[in-house]
Amino acid sequence: MLAAVAAMAATSPAGAQTFAAMVSPPRFELQAKPGETVRAVFELNNRADTSSEYLLHTADWTLSPDFNVVFADELAPGSCRPWVALERPSVLLPAAGTIHYRFEVAIPPDAAAGECRFAILIEGKEASIAKAGAVSMPMTGRIGLIVYVTIGGASPNLELFGTRVVKVGGRELPTLVMHNAGAAHGRVSGFLTGTDANGVRYDFNPSDFPILPGTEADVYLTPSTSTDDHPTLSFPVHVQGTLEWDQHKLKIDEQFR
Repeated sequence: MLAAVAAMAATSPAGAQTFAAMVSPPRFELQAKPGETVRAVFELNNRADTSSEYLLHTADWTLSPDFNVVFADELAPGSCRPWVALERPSVLLPAAGTIHYRFEVAIPPDAAAGECRFAILIEGKEASIAKAGAVSMPMTGRIGLIVYVTIGGASPNLELFGTRVVKVGGRELPTLVMHNAGAAHGRVSGFLTGTDANGVRYDFNPSDFPILPGTEADVYLTPSTSTDDHPTLSFPVHVQGTLEWDQHKLKIDEQFR
């Protein structure tokens, strides 16, 4: 993940502005020591055929159980947003224009080992007009650029808490329930294989959504074969292999029913 993109673009009448911004990279994962200031640059591009003005500000965010990002303008308890400085609060870009936008995070000298997480929201200054039949309504476009800063060598500590079968996009998938007992977010990767009730052999790709410190999260295991990227599994399913994160490994040998 996790960059969060919540951009709305609409076909607008003449004179109305269309939100057509793009940001690269989609997220930052930075490291810093207490007392250090880290700086980074992202590229903001206006893909609209007219000039567009964008407003930029920070926000706190949380993840819902289905990995949707929820932004909040109010400072969350323990928020690190007061450490963040943005280059400017707004930018005006011509059609097809691009800017390299700078920000920095000043870590206090007494900051504890952990993770600073925040979002930089890029919003259209003017609303687009979306039309649904005879009804027109204003819509504001937004992109959320997610930033993680790992402080003082903090790291994830992922544990397998259980298994279950979850319906995702209309398909039932074997799912690992992971808990993060560490002080920084983690993402898993790895090579897993298995067979279903019919003896068909599959490769399984674990989802790489962030698992935030102190939380549980689902890791979906998406099956594929050499001839089918979207097969339907027949349960029970047996999965084996190794998950990896941050130089750690976890052996998996689980039955899903």
